[in-house]
Amino acid sequence: MVDRDELRQQFHDAFSGADYPVKNQMDLVPALPNGPATRFESGDFSMTAMELATKLGGHQEFPYEDPDSLVDDVMDALAEQDEI
Repeated sequence: MVDRDELRQQFHDAFSGADYPVKNQMDLVPALPNGPATRFESGDFSMTAMELATKLGGHQEFPYEDPDSLVDDVMDALAEQDEI
């Protein structure tokens, strides 16, 4: 089972180092500890940043002014797609 709070914190930690506002997914890459290979895991959920970008591209509404709004959209999109 996925711990949504833990997953949300992982996303927040990874994306908070980006220079906001971010205009597209590529603006986030320099902030990620392992670039596109950065892995987010909780329970039976495991996905790299690259996989997230591929699966959620249509759900994100750039630009984002802060990490909280970005993470909210990521979590909502994962829930909509039954990933979490």
